[in-house]
Amino acid sequence: MALLHRNEAHKPLRPRAGGLASGAVSTLRPRPAKKTSPCQTACLAGTDVRGVLALLNQRGKLGLSEDQACERAWQLIVEKNPFPATTGRICPHRCEESCNRHQKDGGVAVGMVERYLGDWALARDLKLPGCPERPLHQERVAIIGAGPAGLSCAYQLARRGYASTIFEGMPLPGGMLRYGIPAYRLPARVFEGEIQRILEVGVELRTRTTIGRDVSLDELRQEYAAVFVAPGAAASRDVDIPGATGVGVFRAVDFLREVARQEPPAIGKRVVVVGGGNTAIDAARVCARLLTGAGVITLLRQENQSTDDDVRDAMEEGVEVELLTTLNSVVRNVMGGIESVVVQRVELGEKDAQGFPSLIPVSGQSYELRADTVILALGQKPNVNRIFEENQQQFETDREGKTRVQGVWRGGDAVTPSFAAVVIAQGRQVAISIDAALRGQAVPEPEKPPEVAQSRLKLECYEALPRLQRRLAPVRDRLSDLQSEIELDQDASAVLAEASRCLSCGQCYGCERCWMYCTPGCMTRLPSVRLGEYFTINTLKCDGCRKCAEECPSGFLDMG
Repeated sequence: MALLHRNEAHKPLRPRAGGLASGAVSTLRPRPAKKTSPCQTACLAGTDVRGVLALLNQRGKLGLSEDQACERAWQLIVEKNPFPATTGRICPHRCEESCNRHQKDGGVAVGMVERYLGDWALARDLKLPGCPERPLHQERVAIIGAGPAGLSCAYQLARRGYASTIFEGMPLPGGMLRYGIPAYRLPARVFEGEIQRILEVGVELRTRTTIGRDVSLDELRQEYAAVFVAPGAAASRDVDIPGATGVGVFRAVDFLREVARQEPPAIGKRVVVVGGGNTAIDAARVCARLLTGAGVITLLRQENQSTDDDVRDAMEEGVEVELLTTLNSVVRNVMGGIESVVVQRVELGEKDAQGFPSLIPVSGQSYELRADTVILALGQKPNVNRIFEENQQQFETDREGKTRVQGVWRGGDAVTPSFAAVVIAQGRQVAISIDAALRGQAVPEPEKPPEVAQSRLKLECYEALPRLQRRLAPVRDRLSDLQSEIELDQDASAVLAEASRCLSCGQCYGCERCWMYCTPGCMTRLPSVRLGEYFTINTLKCDGCRKCAEECPSGFLDMG
């Protein structure tokens, strides 16, 4: 708490001039009430976003140097997410969408701050904190899949004193981070550096090991106290589109995997990519680089808008985007090669259980488009048939990822393909659940105060500051190299200035307005401060005028 409430009896007092109406008596007293910020609620990885920004923004008040503030902010992130340099680049950052600063001059660019801190820590070779040098418990845990979910789980288990072994079928760890996201968005040096830190806390990695072929799930259950199944979703969903099988048609996940292996498939000069997600955009933009801008690349997108940064970037790079369209059929010549595709215009219908809208064809609204290559990005699915030889219904999960099979948890894209930040959070939750089960305890319920109401904020009290903008490499440079990162680094001063835009919604940030407006002098500055703790309140002096709570810009003070 920022204002430390003294546990003293409230005495009704007659107000001083400027307080309540003459003769009125109030028993209300100010009390510190730390609330949840909307960015914390929205963060897919569960990061204390407000705390991270506050450590940077309030470093002067806390007596921290710039380096000390950056290190503490990074440590706060990796308590929940050991991949800040990675997610700083690829996460959709729902926290930014929910930021109350949008009502003033644009949400805080949390992703750029996160990326900077992640890169800052990698450059200094900082080690992950909170892991004992040796395991504290005898039980060992097996993890199937070295993607973000499995690696996150292994790290969180290490923090809790467990040794774990990750079994990975591919030659190298990383899962979709390595084989599904192009280097122009996520350079290998970034995720490899963050993976190496996880392995350094005592996690054993066995690559080229396929569950169901090299070792069975039952064998792992016998050898390990718990098994977490997180093999990812590297398989494409089946599609029923005439002409969509055969030469010239690629599944996007397979296409991107081959590119990541530096063995890109041969493509023609007229490429049609079908899909509405990031995988489709990535495939289209990779094609633009493979053809160095000389081909015609069309993205058929089942969306009704093109405002996402990634879509705008793709259009800058020459990708033609057709909205509210999908693939009706692939037209082939007598030799079996692709001549064209038939495109169907659609409308969006009701959303399914996973939030995806149904596609309703518009009658009479189809057209033919010349093409020689088609890439399908119409969804992914986990390839778990070899793992789950038993009835798969037994492997349905509860909210902690625990299945009906004794000692087996399941998570990540193996349950529902999603963003990396989501499966990182799932890996952490599974580690918590495994720890509770092995210790014979209940899974702890996280404390979450109510979210601060937007109406409690006083935006006029904050200085107007423009949002930090992305720095992009020139289009010519982007298209000339598959490996060049398109978004350039920000310098320290720009990132720290961006952190200072945080409103500290629901938490004291030491602005001193309560102290300035308190006529009776209830507020006393603390001689030694901590994050969110800057004053004490002497309620015996209070006349209940409410001025401190009314003037609190961040909605931290309540009257009660």
